[in-house]
Amino acid sequence: MSYERWQSLPEMFFEQAERHAGRGFLRWKADGAWQSLGYREAANEVRALARGLLGLGLKPGDRVVILSESRAEWPIADLAIMATGGVTVPAYTTNTTADHQHVLTHSGAMAAIVSGKALAKRFLPAAIEAPELRFIVAIEDLELAQRPGKAVHGWAEVKAEGARTPEGLLEERIATLKRKDRACFIYTSGTGGTPKGVMLGHGAILHNCRGAHDVIRQLGLDEEVFLSFLPLSHAYEHTVGQFLPMTIGAEIWYAESAEKLMDNIAEARPTIMTAVPRLYEVIHQRILRGLAKAKPAQRRWFERALTLGKQRYEKPGSLSLWQRLQDLAAELLVRRKIRK
Repeated sequence: MSYERWQSLPEMFFEQAERHAGRGFLRWKADGAWQSLGYREAANEVRALARGLLGLGLKPGDRVVILSESRAEWPIADLAIMATGGVTVPAYTTNTTADHQHVLTHSGAMAAIVSGKALAKRFLPAAIEAPELRFIVAIEDLELAQRPGKAVHGWAEVKAEGARTPEGLLEERIATLKRKDRACFIYTSGTGGTPKGVMLGHGAILHNCRGAHDVIRQLGLDEEVFLSFLPLSHAYEHTVGQFLPMTIGAEIWYAESAEKLMDNIAEARPTIMTAVPRLYEVIHQRILRGLAKAKPAQRRWFERALTLGKQRYEKPGSLSLWQRLQDLAAELLVRRKIRK
């Protein structure tokens, strides 16, 4: 890996996109079916949007808010903003109009990318009052009944306009980025008062990814699959659920919702999941509830599988021949089902 050599997140992404051009990158569900976008296609999308933002006048250091659910357009917008030298300002989808107004004003955002009309309802009243906001890019039709007082551009329109911007300009912007340059302002949820904006540089996020990579490579990295379900507006998911997978050429699946998470786990079959402990507590409790309804023999085998597994993990090579045979039976009768 080139963590020390990479100067910016866009440099890292485009290099990885070229290296893993034929590999899947993003997956999301639409109309009941999983859709996919490969690394090569995603890189083209990022370039098109970035050039479109340049055409709209985005300058190095300009702040751009992203207000969207987790979906393929989120990382594309994030990378496009950063590629121009801009600074991403992720916004929580749960923000009130007052929250949006604070983030817009405090960050000095000059543009915003909004996913659709549902989130725009609380955002637009704040956008109208934001003194430095010049335009909004809508991923989906906002179905506006009247003009909001700010220019509104469609996602496809901005990408199409990008064709008029010299490609060399974008490459120049990426080449000037340094590790110390700001990549994003991540705002806290505001539970301790007014949301605070944390300024993170490209090098800070790459350094965190390097630290995470040093941990997970002990598991043996191959073609990994991540399932992302925490908000990308949160610093944790933004780094570990979005940028870390890029640095190892992994595929990212976006869960539909917390309610459908268990179904999505079965569909995506992720090799790596990163989450707060509460998720694993819920999964553990579900297994134990199922165990309480099981037959006595099934419960005994479950307990035996757990005991032998712990011993094998904590004291490698300590199982006797009889225990190894029991462990093999436990693998077939218990662990295989739990894995599934």
